[in-house]
Amino acid sequence: MSEITITILFILLAIYSTYKIREDDDIGHKISEKLDKLWDITHQSMRENKTLRAEKALLTILKIDQKNAAAYNRLGILYAKQKEFKDAIDCFEIASTLEASASSLHNLGLIYYETGDYSKAVIAFQEALDYEDELAARHIAYAKALEKVGDDKKMLTELERAVELEPNKESMNLLLNAYRIKGMEEEAKNIEKRLEKLIVPAGKSNRLLRPRKVV
Repeated sequence: MSEITITILFILLAIYSTYKIREDDDIGHKISEKLDKLWDITHQSMRENKTLRAEKALLTILKIDQKNAAAYNRLGILYAKQKEFKDAIDCFEIASTLEASASSLHNLGLIYYETGDYSKAVIAFQEALDYEDELAARHIAYAKALEKVGDDKKMLTELERAVELEPNKESMNLLLNAYRIKGMEEEAKNIEKRLEKLIVPAGKSNRLLRPRKVV
C-alpha cells in the first residue's frame, strides 16, 4: 500500500472519528435535555398533586436511565403517599442498592415501620444514620423502631442523642415521656427542669429539622 493511500485512510479515519464524537455529543445533549424536561414535569405534577402524570414522567426517566437512583427514590415517595407500600418498598430498595443514601434508607425505614416490619425498619434507620447522623428526626425514627422490637436501652440512647442534637420542646418531651414510662423519675425531673428553662432564640423553630427529600 502506497504512502499516499495510507495517508488518505488516516485522514478519512480522523474525519469519521470527529463526526462520530460530535454525533455522540449531540445525542447525549438531547437525552440530557429530555431528562431535565421530565424532571420539571415531575416536580410540577407533584406540586399540583397530579400523581399519574408524575408517575408517567418518572417511569419515562427510568426507561432512559435504568440506574437513576433519584428517580426510584422519588417514585417511592409518590407510591408511599398513595399508600401503595409494596411498590414504595421496591423503589426504595432499588434506590438504596443503586446509590445508598441517608434519604433513600430513611424512607425505606419509614415504609417498613408503617407496614409493621419493625426489624427491617431498625436496620434501614441504622444504615441511614451511618450516612448522616446529625438530624434529631433520624434518631427519633430509629428510637421508635427500637421500642417496637423491645430494645429499650438503645431506644433511650437514641432519644438522648436527639435531644443533644436538637434540644427543643418536641425532642425533650419525647425523652421525658420515655423516662416516665420506664420509671426513671430522676432523669425525668432533669428533663422537666430543662424544659422550664428552655428559651427558643428569635428566628429559631420549636420543631425538629426533618430529613430532606432528595429528588
